[in-house]
Amino acid sequence: MDLKSELLKSIWYAFTSLDVEKCGKVSKSQLKVLSHNLYTVLNIPHDPVALEEHFQDDDDGPVSNHGYMPYLNKYILDKVKEGTFDKEMFDDLCWMMTRKKNYLTLPQGSMLSEKDSFKLFCLFNMLSEDRYPLLIIAEEAEYLLKKISAAMSQEWDGKPLEDLLSQDASVLEEGLSVWKFLEHMGAGRLLRVTSTEAFSLALNEVFLEMYHGVLKMGYMWKKGHMRRNWTERWFVLKPISMAYYVSEKLKDKRGEILLDKTCIVEAIPDREGKRCLLCVKTHNKSYEMSASDQRQKVEWTQAMQTALRLLGEGKSSLHEELKLKRRSQRECSQRERSLSTRSNSSNRSSQSDDSNYQEPDNERERHDQQIESIIQHARELETRRREAEEEERSRQKEVQKELERQLKEAQMMRDSMQVEMVQKEQEAQQQRRRIEELEETQRRLEAALQEEIQVHREEEGARQELHRFLEAEEEKSRQCQLLQEQQRAQKSLTPVEEVPQGGGEEEEEEEEEKKKEEREQEHSPSSALDCASQELQDLRESRQRSHQHLEEVQEKLRNASQHVRHWNVQLNRLMTPITPGDRFACQHRMSTKQNACPKKEGALASTEFISKYKTRAGTTSPASELKQEVDKQMNAVSLSDGSDDT
Repeated sequence: MDLKSELLKSIWYAFTSLDVEKCGKVSKSQLKVLSHNLYTVLNIPHDPVALEEHFQDDDDGPVSNHGYMPYLNKYILDKVKEGTFDKEMFDDLCWMMTRKKNYLTLPQGSMLSEKDSFKLFCLFNMLSEDRYPLLIIAEEAEYLLKKISAAMSQEWDGKPLEDLLSQDASVLEEGLSVWKFLEHMGAGRLLRVTSTEAFSLALNEVFLEMYHGVLKMGYMWKKGHMRRNWTERWFVLKPISMAYYVSEKLKDKRGEILLDKTCIVEAIPDREGKRCLLCVKTHNKSYEMSASDQRQKVEWTQAMQTALRLLGEGKSSLHEELKLKRRSQRECSQRERSLSTRSNSSNRSSQSDDSNYQEPDNERERHDQQIESIIQHARELETRRREAEEEERSRQKEVQKELERQLKEAQMMRDSMQVEMVQKEQEAQQQRRRIEELEETQRRLEAALQEEIQVHREEEGARQELHRFLEAEEEKSRQCQLLQEQQRAQKSLTPVEEVPQGGGEEEEEEEEEKKKEEREQEHSPSSALDCASQELQDLRESRQRSHQHLEEVQEKLRNASQHVRHWNVQLNRLMTPITPGDRFACQHRMSTKQNACPKKEGALASTEFISKYKTRAGTTSPASELKQEVDKQMNAVSLSDGSDDT
């Protein structure tokens, strides 16, 4: 069917909707509005002068005898070019005009929406017979219902249609109008539908396939020409082109492959980590694509070959070709049935009139053979038709089972991936908590190490101060001993002199000066010894205070070392990470050995530093030995002081 015949079907609905009186005549004003709308949607320059000249008033009234059809053919349909207008918008205009008069509101409880009704209207016009009024026969309606049922992955049930045909014999003889068809579809008298959403999706798929001529659509990976990377695209294959979009919403179109008679489709070996590869070669470019599996690869290859075949034969729609084939098969079957009926009736009439007319034996045998061959041929056609239907039914069942299996596998895979993601998230949370604890422990350990180092420095300063006090005390003790020895020596060496009798004054003065010098000599060592004893007592008190300070610092050092050991244990406990499972245990142990802390860095350096410091201190003067030495020296000093007093 050509483009003009397709457009006339929709225009017929618009024209009849304007014919309110059903007399075949429409006013000029309404025809002007209709023509203007047709000019607009068909993208044709509007010519109002031609319309006025065509519809000139005559003696019979305001409507010309020429009629509207010649004007429509000459000024509108003959100027239409395919591909220059949106056919769906054109059908929507005609549907809107006829719906206002024949399909005002949807019936109560109807499963059809406004969009679904429009799509069925378009498919009805495509499958209707090429005579007016437009009707669809039972075979074509059954074909459409089977397509929708297959798109819903539902087994075809012909009982509702058979019940309708048995109840209304006129449907079988004449066919259904579009309004009766929509009424029966909305009431569910032609197809059993369990879900209106599934029905809408299936109808949209059939609408794209039959009305828009989409041979196949789906996701494939495509290799880029500039960046040479692989991206996933939604492909839509038509007999003349293959467009690809970002997603199945068909909003962001990224490119289009224009097909011609020189295009070649071939399979290529797997490479670059991609499988199920195929290549479409045009006269100037080559497009590499990757299907999801081997079955999709075969389906895409066959669909492209079908598109190239239709392009070579000059056909724009596969379903139009299938419709013509079905129509020719029906006409052949009708001719065979009519021929068989005429043959049977002629045979019966010849037998009844055998007394008046007698046919030769050879002619009768030839006629019987012809009738038998016709009957046998009709039986063979019926058998082939049933076998084809059975094969199609079994294929649909296999496809449904395969889709159900793939759906179950995808569901199981999604569930397992969700469980794995939950486990990974839990492990990641545990690792994050462990890392936070490890960082906090590391900070506390560093603070404890800094405190320990500071206390070590204070202890070293206290030891040096105590050592300095001890040396000063020893020096002061030696000075006291020397002063005591000098005092004892002076006492032993001083003689006892007698005063002379009857001396002069000069002699008396000399004696007084000598005595004064002796008294000064006697008092000077005793005062120096007292000062030295006082200084020694002060040094002993300072040494006691320094000793107490050293003990306090050693207590702080023990506490700091205990804190370091505590946080070191906590750090070593947290250094073992949480493994995700047994299959990672070996890898975790190896990584733990490789990533272990070095001996002279981190937390273990503190204990090694303490041990080394204690060893070095033990070789010189530990605290206990230093205390014993100080006590011995103090005892010696006290004993010497006691001997001096005695």
